[in-house]
Amino acid sequence: MNRGIQFILVVGLIALFALFLKGLGGDPRSIPTVLIGTTAPTFAGPDVESGKTLSLDQYKGKVVLLNFWASWCYECKVEHNDILRLHQQFKDNPDFVMLGVNYQDELPNAKEYLKTYGSSFQHVRDIKGTMAIDYGVYGVPETFVIDQQGIIRHKWVGPIVGQVYTNLTEQVISPLLHKTQSPT
Repeated sequence: MNRGIQFILVVGLIALFALFLKGLGGDPRSIPTVLIGTTAPTFAGPDVESGKTLSLDQYKGKVVLLNFWASWCYECKVEHNDILRLHQQFKDNPDFVMLGVNYQDELPNAKEYLKTYGSSFQHVRDIKGTMAIDYGVYGVPETFVIDQQGIIRHKWVGPIVGQVYTNLTEQVISPLLHKTQSPT
């Protein structure tokens, strides 16, 4: 093999290794979405507990937190108490609403999950998976925050616990409710 080809192969392998190392240093939960800064896809579906139709359109003018979850999801159970605490923190603000989106689940399992772990807000069923597709959901849990103008301002992949909870409440939701800045 001639020296030019060997040199190119070595440089290529070094570049590939550098890209691999760079990927290892990234946050696997920080999955960018092209939806940030765009109008939130509208949806309608049955409430898990009552069957009554819930629609994103009925919450126009409010900050909406959407939390995609499923009864079979371990990390959903990990975040559940913090999700309830988050709702408790903001539920009295008339400009805030929180919705669970039950994803790829059987209705009896979803109802049992809410009965077992508790529920203080409404949950809409994503029966055909179209809500998840429209929001680019990779898996559960995933959480989106939509501002008063219907624009997606935040997405988080993974459980809302610890510092993630603090950042979400202090850096995203509170500023939107108090209109002190526009989170991204």
